[in-house]
Amino acid sequence: MNLKPREKGKAFPEALPLKKLLGPSFILLGLGLGSGELILWPYLSSQFGLGIIWAAVLGITFQFILNMEIARYTLVTGESVFVGLARKLGRFSPLWFIFSTFIPWVWPGIVAASATMLAALIGIDYTPILPISMLVLIGIILTLGPVLYKTQESLQKAVIIIGVPFVFILTFIMSGPSDWSTLAWGLIGRGEGFWFLPRAIPLATLLGAFAYAGAGGNLNLAQSLYVKAKGYGMGKYAGDITSVITGKKQSLRLEGYAFEANKINLKNFQAWWKRINIEHLLVFWATGALTMIILSLLSYVTVYGNTQTQTSINFVIFEGKAISEVLNASIGKLFYAVVCVMLFFTQFSVFGSTSRIISENLVIFSPQKIKSEKISVFFYLTLWLQIIAGVIIFMLGFTEPLALVILGAVLNAFSMFIYSGLILWLNKSELPHPTKPGIFRFAAVTVAFLFYGGFSIFTIWQYLSV
Repeated sequence: MNLKPREKGKAFPEALPLKKLLGPSFILLGLGLGSGELILWPYLSSQFGLGIIWAAVLGITFQFILNMEIARYTLVTGESVFVGLARKLGRFSPLWFIFSTFIPWVWPGIVAASATMLAALIGIDYTPILPISMLVLIGIILTLGPVLYKTQESLQKAVIIIGVPFVFILTFIMSGPSDWSTLAWGLIGRGEGFWFLPRAIPLATLLGAFAYAGAGGNLNLAQSLYVKAKGYGMGKYAGDITSVITGKKQSLRLEGYAFEANKINLKNFQAWWKRINIEHLLVFWATGALTMIILSLLSYVTVYGNTQTQTSINFVIFEGKAISEVLNASIGKLFYAVVCVMLFFTQFSVFGSTSRIISENLVIFSPQKIKSEKISVFFYLTLWLQIIAGVIIFMLGFTEPLALVILGAVLNAFSMFIYSGLILWLNKSELPHPTKPGIFRFAAVTVAFLFYGGFSIFTIWQYLSV
């Protein structure tokens, strides 16, 4: 493998102010907007009511805890968790992350949903040409952006700052006191005729929704790469991917650094750890949970009980029609436009994150003669390979967005089961004692590991036995 030991002697940098730490959580939040927030949880709420919304909050809480453990390793070492796991598991590790990232996320359900909204917005029939054009546009934007991380962060911030408040205002206008009361009961698991889960809910869809209550799948591992790219902690000494066309060449190092566990360094670590927890809690957990709750409430208010929305992304189309009837047609069209843009940039960030994950693991897996600077080349090759694969999927006739999203989500839930255990093992075995996860974090990640594992195995067993 192409790895060297971590260098010793670097000091742990002083923590930046909280306002300068905003960034990585916006990307992970944006990754979740087009899957769990905009599609799966609102879809489930449109079919089964708000008695299941407690599970969305639980799902994003699991992901918050996992994301922070992923960030912990990179904050302390300045290298990604992929490098750390490759040191312990050898060549199997990068191979696993390449395939477990590519296969679940190659199904372009999110951009298909965005194209469906675009068709509704401009009043034309859906055709595969629409999502194919969007895929190519995403590739062009990512290829021409000078610095990958800055391109993703800037665009994702803009979409969230504009889109989320619009949805909040719309939901407040459309809902009444009884709807909010139903929501409040749903947060503690009480639904219409059931507690916690209705009997008829499809387990595969529910498992997928759990996996997508946030970024989902291996995309959560991109938190490690973005902590490094943002220069948090020991990541200050690493570089980032630049465009092969417009970017200036940067020094990009795979391996991290080791610091002496003295009072000053540990004090700086504690300051970083506290602040990135606050940043992720506010941006990813609080904003993500509220967005899922509000979008699910909007779906419940507008289309709950509508039999025409079953097993189809059309529930969002009917949401827009209901909004048009209650308010006016222009607001309904604006809803389509906002959803279309949010879904488009979710697919944009998915490609940016998956290509970043796969390219780093390709370099880790490569022989010694392949240098880390080749990550940029591998990134763009991987990006366009995924786009070509998406085009082929659409040309073969796989066009139903909801089915594609659920398929990818179930695969991602299983990958979360695998890496949650690996990350916990990595942090407990490799980090200096004062920086290791405490009892609470250890217990929380263990619960998430058992949950994803048990749920995934049961769902797979159920479908194989049919």
